[in-house]
Amino acid sequence: MLPILFVGDLIVWLLTFWWDRKRKCISLYTGLCGVFYIFVNPLWRLKVIGRHKLPKDTAAIYVSNHSSLVDILVLFGLHRPFKCVSKKSNFKLPIIGLFMKLARYVELERGNRESVERMMATCEGLLDEGVPIQIYPEGTRSPDGRLLPFKTGAFYLAKRTGAPIYPIVIRGTGEALPKKGMVLRRHIRATVEVLDPLDPNDFATLEEMKDATRNIFEHELASTPILP
Repeated sequence: MLPILFVGDLIVWLLTFWWDRKRKCISLYTGLCGVFYIFVNPLWRLKVIGRHKLPKDTAAIYVSNHSSLVDILVLFGLHRPFKCVSKKSNFKLPIIGLFMKLARYVELERGNRESVERMMATCEGLLDEGVPIQIYPEGTRSPDGRLLPFKTGAFYLAKRTGAPIYPIVIRGTGEALPKKGMVLRRHIRATVEVLDPLDPNDFATLEEMKDATRNIFEHELASTPILP
């Protein structure tokens, strides 16, 4: 499927790059391909709850828990042209890495201060253009599904730009392909749930906003899972 997806991405990019600076078309096309792949697979089930809460044409910051490589695939079910912040090594992957560059995804090299500063500046520019971005505040995949400490980047951006934070809870992907797993399980039942947004102006500091967001995730993940 990847070669077909790449050819389609390239065609969309060639037809739109001269007028679609935000790369909305290529992002939406790839998202539709990802969702199509899920729904034509009889052993996969995905339920998206609260999609209507997400704005369509204004800046927003999506923050999600992260336990599997499958997470980005199910997030495509949001049907929004967001730009994902991803580690540098992913941009070197065959086909996938080139798509990420064409779609203006944001590169980050962990532990490199200059890379972090470039990432923050790029994300701030995207938000100023009204483009939503997606960040995993844990910074890496959880090995066991338990929530890791949150980093401050997403909340700094919210404070700087005024963009709301949308907590997005992902369930079921960790069982499908855990962090150290090498084989994707055939049966996948995943849920993506969009919660109510958080206004950065309601918090005195970014630390307060970060802690409040993490508490929301802890509460939701501890509740009974909603699976399709």
